[in-house]
Amino acid sequence: MQEALKINALCDEEVRLLIDKFLRFLEVEKKYSSHTSSSYRTDIFYFVDFLFREKNQVISKNNLENLTIHDFRKWLSERLLNHVNASNARALAALRSLFYFLNRNNLVENHEIRKIKTPKIPKSIPKAVDQIDIEKIFLEISKIQKSEWQAKRDKALLTLIYGCGLRISEALSVSKKNLENSQTLIVTGKGKKQRMVPLLPIAKERLDEYLLACPFEIIPDQPIFLSAKGAQYVRRNFSGLIFKVRKILNLSDTITPHSFRHSFATHLLEAGGDLRVIQELLGHENLSTTQRYTKVDKSRLLSVYEKFQKR
Repeated sequence: MQEALKINALCDEEVRLLIDKFLRFLEVEKKYSSHTSSSYRTDIFYFVDFLFREKNQVISKNNLENLTIHDFRKWLSERLLNHVNASNARALAALRSLFYFLNRNNLVENHEIRKIKTPKIPKSIPKAVDQIDIEKIFLEISKIQKSEWQAKRDKALLTLIYGCGLRISEALSVSKKNLENSQTLIVTGKGKKQRMVPLLPIAKERLDEYLLACPFEIIPDQPIFLSAKGAQYVRRNFSGLIFKVRKILNLSDTITPHSFRHSFATHLLEAGGDLRVIQELLGHENLSTTQRYTKVDKSRLLSVYEKFQKR
């Protein structure tokens, strides 16, 4: 990894080993997803890069122990120039976790970062995709993909996300073994927590069509979604496809793979679904996270009412 090579030039071996120990702790003990661990790694890399430029020297353990609140504020101020508050809040969380880990394990003694306040993040209402647009997207996928089996793969993947409310990482990790029960699907979500979701007939049908058309051998315990070269299909490629489709159809920029998970929850709620059931299906730990969708529903109702008033 390019960042791993660069960080060797920014800090000494002792600091690099401390960071590696922290990242292993996140993956093994905390069971963070590879996506979250990668984000934390990147945030820490840019912090070390900032220190390297500020101190004009290779960063040592002594540098970490002598950091002041002024140093952390200056780092955050620099980020504010080209990062949104949500990104800055996550970067601050990464550093807080790092120093908490180092302090708790008597590896570094520095509590200054606790004095920094987290940037305020406005609570955004999840944006659902209209059902008519979802139908258009499915049709366009068939046109845009050169290979029929790849079109079936992407339609099966999108159906899993929208029809079962999966995160894209959860959908991409589905294996043949997970599909042994034709009526339900066992999903491993955040924190390695498992949940059971109903597997809709349309989802099962599209998965079967893809598996039958896929030209590569799929091992039972491995993810079923494969790339054009037979490697594991990755989030970036599917996100790129959705980006391309929405541009062709001139749809909203808010449409991403994750917005179909929002659509699953919103459309269930609009159909009279129980909030607690939706919470379980989505794998939300707190009901407050799921309650955001009630605001979506109200805003949609208000929109319909306003259109009616103008007639």
